[in-house]
Amino acid sequence: MKGLQSESFSPLYHQLMQRIRGDIERGVYPTGSKIPPEHELEKLYQVSRVTVRRALSELTSEGLLERKQGKGTFVASPRGSLPLKNLHSFHDSCKLNKVKPSIDVIHVRETEADANAVEELNMSRGGKVLEILRVCRADGVPVVLERNHFSMAYAWLQDQDLSGSLYNLLREYGVEPKLALHDVSLKFADKGEAELLETEEGTPLICLHEVIYDQRGRPLHTNVQLIRGERFVFTI
Repeated sequence: MKGLQSESFSPLYHQLMQRIRGDIERGVYPTGSKIPPEHELEKLYQVSRVTVRRALSELTSEGLLERKQGKGTFVASPRGSLPLKNLHSFHDSCKLNKVKPSIDVIHVRETEADANAVEELNMSRGGKVLEILRVCRADGVPVVLERNHFSMAYAWLQDQDLSGSLYNLLREYGVEPKLALHDVSLKFADKGEAELLETEEGTPLICLHEVIYDQRGRPLHTNVQLIRGERFVFTI
């Protein structure tokens, strides 16, 4: 394969980005496929390892590629959007983006309410909450790690199938999620979060903290979502 043009005004890493982007658009590297490792790209395009790493890093930041810990770099699926102005479940968001949702339930357990839960759910100190930890996937790719806290009035959720839409399940029991207060920040994935999201430790994650209220204006539950920003964007 012809190498890149070292005398061009365009930096080598940018030329390599364009070359890889073009290969993806032509189907040389289809969605979900693994691209060659760095040492092969180095030889293929006749550039340095530093140039290869810079190009891959930029394409990953753009959401065109994704790194999977211990597996390599793959062509990412098109990014979806998560609308903040309306209350949507993960399943609703996937439907809007025409991708297939699936959910892995990591654990469902009773735990002591922390200070935030006491305040946000109007609970007494020392009370318990029901914690539901789930990994949400879009077309099989983990994109959201969500942690829900419910008061023990909803302990019956432990006996339900929680691999589907929580909001649809609540509606079946006459509970209508109506309002969510949002707080958005940025954090870096720790080792456990990275393993569950199948990404690298230290990967930037969007942290969406919500307090959801029912049809009577009562606090229903809290929800903290850690979202892979290269996979989803927010619309406001």
